[in-house]
Amino acid sequence: MKVFNTLSRAKEEFVPVDKNEVKIYACGPTVYNYIHIGNARPLCVFDVLRRYLEYRGYNVKFVQNFTDVDDKIIKRANEENSTFEEIAQKYIDEFWIDAHGLNFKDATVHPKATQNIDEIIKTVSYTHLTLPTKA
Repeated sequence: MKVFNTLSRAKEEFVPVDKNEVKIYACGPTVYNYIHIGNARPLCVFDVLRRYLEYRGYNVKFVQNFTDVDDKIIKRANEENSTFEEIAQKYIDEFWIDAHGLNFKDATVHPKATQNIDEIIKTVSYTHLTLPTKA
């Protein structure tokens, strides 16, 4: 299987770092409304990828977050005279109904952005990475 490597900017043969395990991270929905086809497409893509890798014998650890704080969530909370936490939880619950209705497998872990702010700041603050330039 070939995949596009965003670091090298080329299609390369897929070779996992660990020969028995594949780790996947996918940004999940921003939970301020019901999911729509634009949210379902990446769910489908990563579900198919995960199932294929499991079929090939890999142990897949799949992390897909919920963005549970965002301007859209805060706006919705203000409109509904609610808190952003209540709005986020409402639409996380709705997400599960839709995702399971579409027969998507749950990720191994579904962290909430608000529970990982320190890690997110560290990740986006990392400045030592230099991407190769295309010659």
